[in-house]
Amino acid sequence: MTESGTPSGEDPTAAALPGSADRLRIVCLEEHMSTPGLVAAWTARSLPFGRGPLLDRLADLAEGRLAAMDDAGVDVHVLSVSGPGLEQLPAAEAVALARDANDRIAAAVAAHPDRLQGFVNLPTPDPAGAAVELRRGVEELGFRAGFMFGRVGDRNVDHPAFDELWATAAELRVPVYLHPAQPPQAVRDAYYSGLGNPAADFAFSTGAIGWHYDAGVQLLRMIYGRVFDRHPDLQVVVGHWGEVVLFYAERVQLLDSAMHPALDRSLPEYLRQNVFYTPSGMYSQRYLAWALDIVGADRIMFSTDYPYLPDIGGGASRDFLEKADLLTEQERHLIAHGNWERLTARPSAA
Repeated sequence: MTESGTPSGEDPTAAALPGSADRLRIVCLEEHMSTPGLVAAWTARSLPFGRGPLLDRLADLAEGRLAAMDDAGVDVHVLSVSGPGLEQLPAAEAVALARDANDRIAAAVAAHPDRLQGFVNLPTPDPAGAAVELRRGVEELGFRAGFMFGRVGDRNVDHPAFDELWATAAELRVPVYLHPAQPPQAVRDAYYSGLGNPAADFAFSTGAIGWHYDAGVQLLRMIYGRVFDRHPDLQVVVGHWGEVVLFYAERVQLLDSAMHPALDRSLPEYLRQNVFYTPSGMYSQRYLAWALDIVGADRIMFSTDYPYLPDIGGGASRDFLEKADLLTEQERHLIAHGNWERLTARPSAA
C-alpha cells in the first residue's frame, strides 16, 4: 500500500485503449442498471424509480448503452444497480435479486469485456448474506468492488451487523461504493415536506440535497463509528464530490476532540487514506478544485451517474476532464482511469 492507502502497482497513466495511445481512457464508476426482478420488486412496494426511456436505458447492457457511452466520450462503465436498490427489500428477496443482478452484469461484462465492468451489488438487508455475495462476486465473477446504498432501515453503516461485510471487503482488498439512499420517512416528513407538491418534496429529499446529507452522514459514521479503526486498510468510494463532507471537513473535525477514547487518526487522515471520491456527473471545475485542495488527485475518480443526468451526450463527460486546466496530464490520467486501476489491481501471484 502507498502512504495514501492506495494499492501500489504499475504506472496507470501508461494505459490506453488498444490502437489509441494518445487517447485519454475514461472509466466511469456510478453507472446504473436494472433487472426485471428488481423492477417487479420496486413496483410491488410502490418505490420510486426511473420509468419510460430511463428504464429502457437502465435495462440495456448491450448496444444501446455502448452507443450512449460513445456519445458521452467514455470508454468503460462499471455497472451497479440503480436506486432504490436492494436496501428496502426483505432480506431473502434482496439476496436473490442481488445474485441475479450480479450474474446478469457478469454476462454483460463477458460479452463486452473492454467496455463493461461490474460492482458486486450487496444485499445489505442480510448483512451476512452481503458478505457472502461480496466474496462470490470477487472470487467467482471476477468483480473488483462492492456497491451498496448505505443505511438499511434503522441500521447505519457502522452498526455491528455490518462488521463482517467490512471485514470481508478488507480481507479481499476490494473497495465498496457507498451510494446515497433516500432519508427515512420521519426525516423526509420533518425536513423535506411541505413545498407545495409531491414532486418538489421528493426532489428535495433526494437529488437536490437529501440524498447527499444522508450519504455524507453514513460516511462520517464509518469514521466516527470506528469502522476504519477496526479495518484500517478498508477503502470506500463516495460520489457527488464527497457527499457534502469535503465542503464541511474543517467544521466536522470539531467531532475529533469530542471522541473518547480518541480516534486512531484525524478526520483529514481518514478522508485521504480510506475514501475515494467521484463527481457523479456534477461537472463543476470549482468542485474539482476544492476536492484537489482537500484530498488531492490520487483520491479522485470519475463517474457520470448514467442514465440520470441530462446533457451527458455530445462528449460532455470527456470534455470535463480534457479541458480541466487545473489538472496536470498525470492527474488527468489518474482521475480518468489510473486511480481505479490501482485501487482494484489484484495482488500478484507469489
